[in-house]
Amino acid sequence: MELLHYLNERFITKSALLAQTKATPQILQALQEKGLMPQCSYRIALNIQCDSFFGEHNEDQALEYYAKGYTTWFGCISALSDESDAYALFSLRYKNALEQLKNAGHVLHSPQLNDDLDAHIEQEWQYFLNGTYGLCTHSGLPEDIAGKELAIFEINQLIEQETLQPTQLKQLESAVNLLDSVSALFAPHERQRSSRHRLVDEVRRKYNLSA
Repeated sequence: MELLHYLNERFITKSALLAQTKATPQILQALQEKGLMPQCSYRIALNIQCDSFFGEHNEDQALEYYAKGYTTWFGCISALSDESDAYALFSLRYKNALEQLKNAGHVLHSPQLNDDLDAHIEQEWQYFLNGTYGLCTHSGLPEDIAGKELAIFEINQLIEQETLQPTQLKQLESAVNLLDSVSALFAPHERQRSSRHRLVDEVRRKYNLSA
């Protein structure tokens, strides 16, 4: 039940998404098939067995869980006609987020976030559509995805070095805090394998960084 508690606390069900966006299941499915709306991040199959005064009752249920940020994404793309328009919006928001992070002092070390940025964003778009980033980021939205990718690149490049200077430690701390702020907590059974555990919890422990 810990998993269900986590999902109900940090995600919204398909029925809640439909209620908040005032959409029908058919509309959501059509937007997903057109490549405008992400798939769910978790699917849960439940076999419910109940015993009461009235006797036994068995029931099967299937639940889909979506990132909470998808309600705002739905509002942004509901008037768009095809995937290219939705991708253009995603790409613009992703690039704007990177620029804001750069202005805040984060360094875009990776060629993927410089020379090959468009190709990188196209790949990110596919992960977005299949629900991956709804699982591993706080909101599932382009801004958090850009922050997560930039932070991971920064952290990995810094921890590859044998020793870090004080300025580099400050940069590492900033990148770890960024990743902490945009990453999901992850489901209980996933946490030990997650990027948050490896690049936030373990890096803070190893380098004695403050949260």
